[in-house]
Amino acid sequence: MNKIFQTLVTSLNDDGTYSNNIIEKSVDDLPDGEILIKVEYSSLNYKDALSATGKKGVTRLYPHTPGIDAAGIVEESSSRFFPIGTPVIVTGHDLGMNTSGGFGNYIRVPSKWVAKCPSSLSTKEAMMIGTAGLTAGLSIEVINEKFSMPDLEIVVTGATGGVGSVAVKILSSLGAHVTAITGKVDAFNYLKDLGASEIILRDDFLNSTQLPLNKGLYTAAIDVVGGKILSALLASMKYRGIITACGNVGGPNFETTVFPFILRNNSLIGIDSAETAVSQKEIIWNKFANSWKIPDLESFCKTVTLNDLIPEINKIIKGNLTGRVVVQF
Repeated sequence: MNKIFQTLVTSLNDDGTYSNNIIEKSVDDLPDGEILIKVEYSSLNYKDALSATGKKGVTRLYPHTPGIDAAGIVEESSSRFFPIGTPVIVTGHDLGMNTSGGFGNYIRVPSKWVAKCPSSLSTKEAMMIGTAGLTAGLSIEVINEKFSMPDLEIVVTGATGGVGSVAVKILSSLGAHVTAITGKVDAFNYLKDLGASEIILRDDFLNSTQLPLNKGLYTAAIDVVGGKILSALLASMKYRGIITACGNVGGPNFETTVFPFILRNNSLIGIDSAETAVSQKEIIWNKFANSWKIPDLESFCKTVTLNDLIPEINKIIKGNLTGRVVVQF
């Protein structure tokens, strides 16, 4: 049976601009893959907004459906590992980049992209966490291999965004002393509610930091921003400090010297969730379902329909989005 479904499609116009519209498509138009998934929920990430506005380096060919996250139910399968009816999660790989993504009610993908959704985690909860939360989780996992969480002095940049919000929430629940850095002067109550022990405005942090070495303040850091913020973090780490870098909304370039590394034995570790092996993703998803279970995900998530998604895309591009946006089909 030919299934017709709604999807958001980004198109390149004749004048070089890009536009987004909700249209109907056929499942037969989807790319090849072993698994057809009926999407119940997706989520909005910065990379989705880049794809939906035609920013170079994300999507090559238009028209295209963004959405690097999707969670739903297997409807057709040629894989014995994913029988029909299995709740699953797909994040990253090429989904929503150049493969028709989660901003449509169906996706068809290779089985090697698919993770089983833990029984104690709903598909909605999975998308409240999404790629942003997965990235935060991978960062926390790396830091936790070196340091125990109780009383850990850790700083999170871009703290009101998706990665930052999840990171602050989990870290505080594990007993870490979390300093949140934000550019939003009206976000203090939001960050306190997430569990931040201290909040610093971005400009205040930058103005108080002396490069290449400042006073050692933090044992660990999760940086979502890059640019000048990452330069300031590198100058502010304690001996044996560790920074996980997982974003570049503040720019891809940063300034440093060898001093933080050879005088303070600091580590800078890159985090990529897109190409992380599904086996590692499933470890993190199971932690979100158990030891990292967040009881009040709704407190920093907004649920919208496909028809309400375009204004949210505009917000995230302008840096005006706080927390997570979940798309419900």
